[in-house]
Amino acid sequence: QVQLVESGGGLVQPGGSLRLSCAASGSIGAINAMGWYRQAPGKQRELVALMPSGGRTNYADSAKGRFTISRDNAKNTAYLQMNSLKPEDTAVYYCYARIGNLGYWGRGTQVTVSS
Repeated sequence: QVQLVESGGGLVQPGGSLRLSCAASGSIGAINAMGWYRQAPGKQRELVALMPSGGRTNYADSAKGRFTISRDNAKNTAYLQMNSLKPEDTAVYYCYARIGNLGYWGRGTQVTVSS
């Protein structure tokens, strides 16, 4: 069984920064990709950033130039550095991992951008 645990969410003012972390644990084989999605109230879950183990990192247009995804493969951990945050970034952020042919989700961490 695989578990993904997010941390680092919270309340931040517009223009501020947050760093999210996602630690994978359990019966982990080869992690093919790790990434972040988000879901705002009343909206569908959407991709923020996805980093394959081999290949090009994919960012949502809204994240380009402001957010940076990174991975520490030795720790099975992914990070999302979010800068220049805007109120429209307010959402629950979910960690995602693709292990083998299966996708796994964390429970999410709330990010609120408000003055």
